[in-house]
Amino acid sequence: MAVVLMSSRYAFNVGRAFRISIASCSGKKYSSSQEWDAVPFDEVKRFIVDCMVKVGTKRSHSELLADNLATADHRGHYSHGLNRLDMYVHDIQSGITVSEKEPTVLQELAATAYVDGQNLLGPVVGNFCMKLAIQKAEQVGVGWVVAKGSNHYGIAGWYAMQASKKGLLGMSFTNTSPLQVPTRARKAILGTNPLSLAAPAGDGDSFVLDMATSTAALGKIELHDRKQIPIPDGWGVDSNGKMSNDPKPVLDGGGLMPLGGSEVTGGYKGYGLAMLVEIFCGILGGAAYGPNIRRWKNTDRVANLGQCFIAINPDAFAPGFEVRMKDLIDTCRELKPAEGCDKVLVAGDPERQHIDMCQKRGGIPYHPNQIKYGKDLAAKLAVEPFKLC
Repeated sequence: MAVVLMSSRYAFNVGRAFRISIASCSGKKYSSSQEWDAVPFDEVKRFIVDCMVKVGTKRSHSELLADNLATADHRGHYSHGLNRLDMYVHDIQSGITVSEKEPTVLQELAATAYVDGQNLLGPVVGNFCMKLAIQKAEQVGVGWVVAKGSNHYGIAGWYAMQASKKGLLGMSFTNTSPLQVPTRARKAILGTNPLSLAAPAGDGDSFVLDMATSTAALGKIELHDRKQIPIPDGWGVDSNGKMSNDPKPVLDGGGLMPLGGSEVTGGYKGYGLAMLVEIFCGILGGAAYGPNIRRWKNTDRVANLGQCFIAINPDAFAPGFEVRMKDLIDTCRELKPAEGCDKVLVAGDPERQHIDMCQKRGGIPYHPNQIKYGKDLAAKLAVEPFKLC
């Protein structure tokens, strides 16, 4: 899709999920997504299901995808919600992703399972694997499930949160198309390789980290290029491996920098985290890995992504996990904020703020370009367009 969106109230700080309000720490004012037209949450899901069913996807598979994408937008991850729908539509229409099968377990032990995703939609594979990991964690304390043969699975936090809602710690990892250039290199051979951890806390609270291992998403660099504005230090390199503030050489033969930016500012740590995710996913799962994964939005061959899902039962360890978790979260929130900032946040807080705003609006606010995109896609597929609040 040509339009890459995110709530203009926030900038990404750590990956996609741990965002802080720019206005709260800089004094600058930005237009608010609260001014956009909103679509009811269930209506977003209905629209996604109708579009996917129309192109030949099983309804059950379509519903799993819709849950993930609508939740992404509800939490403020606009780059991975409705914004990605046409990619999934095209994958099914082209036949490069299938829907007539179900994931299968290839090998299983008490705490582990190895799954073949059968080239199905990523959320179908991800939900199957995390459900299995949760069952194992409840039975033996931990569940570790790795899959091959998967596809783009939406936001990583969706799967981690499934475990957290059961009182477990949940973790989710996936490899992706090669976009990230390793520290000291010139060529992109690793993906953005996101990771997520969701941990339950007392009083219904939780910690939800959902982050890429690159400093910025590709879509943010594309957006800067369209606006003809420079990108910040640490976002990308040119074809010679040199950091660039011009988005064009980053997009034309360069690539994304690891989380942390250059080697001097700790980028080798982001590089290491990207490798960690790759080891858990592509290497451990026998899936495509590193430069062997197809290029982003290239559908000349199946993606064969590797993914990893972990559930941990805190009751297998020291009692009182949720009490200590809540204490740590509150301790961070109660810290005196830095000059110019209103308050200290923990991972998951910006998403909760966005959800609260959506509830007050009665739906998910979308940029006008996204509303137009939805109407155009509805006309193209001959499905009922979504209704505004």
